[in-house]
Amino acid sequence: MRKALGWLLALTVLIGTLSTAGAATAAQPEATTTATTGTTSQDIKDRLLAIPGMSLIEEKPYTGYRFFVLGYTQPIDHRHPSRGTFQQRITVLHKDTARPTVFYTGGYNVSTTPSRREPTQIVDGNQVSMEYRFFTPSRPAPADWSKLDIWQAASDQHRIFEALKPIYGRKWISTGGSKGGMTATYYERFYPRDMDGVVAYVAPNDVVNDEDSAYDRFFRNVGTKECRDRLNAVQREALVRREPLEKKYAQYAADNGYTFTTIGSLDKAYEAVVLDYVWGFWQYSLLADCATIPDDAAHATDDAIWDSVDTISGFSAYTDQGLETYTPYYYQAGTQLGAPTIRFPYIEKKLIRYGYQPPRNFVPRSIPMTFQRSAMRDVDTWVAHHAHHMLYVYGQNDPWGAERFRLGKGARDAYVFTAPGLNHGANVAGLVPDEKALATARILDWAGVAPAAVQADPSAARPLARFDAGLDRRDVEREPALRP
Repeated sequence: MRKALGWLLALTVLIGTLSTAGAATAAQPEATTTATTGTTSQDIKDRLLAIPGMSLIEEKPYTGYRFFVLGYTQPIDHRHPSRGTFQQRITVLHKDTARPTVFYTGGYNVSTTPSRREPTQIVDGNQVSMEYRFFTPSRPAPADWSKLDIWQAASDQHRIFEALKPIYGRKWISTGGSKGGMTATYYERFYPRDMDGVVAYVAPNDVVNDEDSAYDRFFRNVGTKECRDRLNAVQREALVRREPLEKKYAQYAADNGYTFTTIGSLDKAYEAVVLDYVWGFWQYSLLADCATIPDDAAHATDDAIWDSVDTISGFSAYTDQGLETYTPYYYQAGTQLGAPTIRFPYIEKKLIRYGYQPPRNFVPRSIPMTFQRSAMRDVDTWVAHHAHHMLYVYGQNDPWGAERFRLGKGARDAYVFTAPGLNHGANVAGLVPDEKALATARILDWAGVAPAAVQADPSAARPLARFDAGLDRRDVEREPALRP
């Protein structure tokens, strides 16, 4: 995984704090943390554990909430439920059954630390979070990888929703960032009657896998020429100095026990990390961060080039150990989601041996993969013609936004907004004021909690819960650069 940039995370937390300052005071949770049905009062934990197939992993305290880490029994194959099950992790951040519920997934592992996504803060609600199937420990054993697809994952969400809806009976909003935004979109495509609204952040949409010129256009224009030139020079220099830096890489791998069986060689891994460099910078950094990039790459030390590439791309990313956790993503990229390929016109062809490598190179050869070209085209067509109560937020300087979801004539009460200057961590709080107010108002309305003042004047829309530094994550969810 790419190394987290502490200063970037601090900055994005500050942005979130400033953007939500002055928000209305959060409604108080149920005083006795009980849920009432008719005349019988029952503890929320008991109600959750009464659901068939639900089990408690742990409960963690957080002021004003109950937070549960749960296991839920899911069919391996929703088309043939009798053919085995697996345990899927979910979490529930419980506030009050009288509040709306936000259904979140990042598309990867679920965090077992209490946290609140932006829509949850906006509506002051409950939050259910799902671990995506095949990310451990939510993986069937043995793993039949053919059952890892977008419909099966959407069906996981559908079953969780049906199980929890009798408890959380108010409105539901689905959300997710990056691959999670894609996941929220696919869920809506296959089960459009479940959710009352969708908020998808920085969700890529690779409709035609072999046509990626949009990314090339993006990199020709993003940021400033000065910043682009700095980044391009460091990336090129890392390939010019391949021999001495690969010796450093070999020692780094030996010191940390890293191996390269899946990708095939240290040389392939080295080039993959270097070619991620420019993409990774714009995915996770801001224009102001160009000041941290060596300004004269040709005369920089080997250590300076190494450190810059390692900080942004991460030399552990394409080791067997770095790839293992994310095998389910690369499998999906190589079977349905697609993966980007970009050109490097400022680098001599003789310096590039492999180019952007396909997802097949990042998945063990023992796992068969066949790409389904119709999967993303189907979703794209559905969104264009049927999007209803759907909101997309992109970052102006995020490479993944170069191929995005777009709305057609059939879309109703649906929106695509772009946060100026922001990266893969773009959110509603980062939109220009009128779009921020409109997006907030629509989310409140879809959740059924829009105050009368907001219904009369959307510009008055504000999150209903105050910003909580312990719950409200405003950082970029860092993954290797060539993974959303």
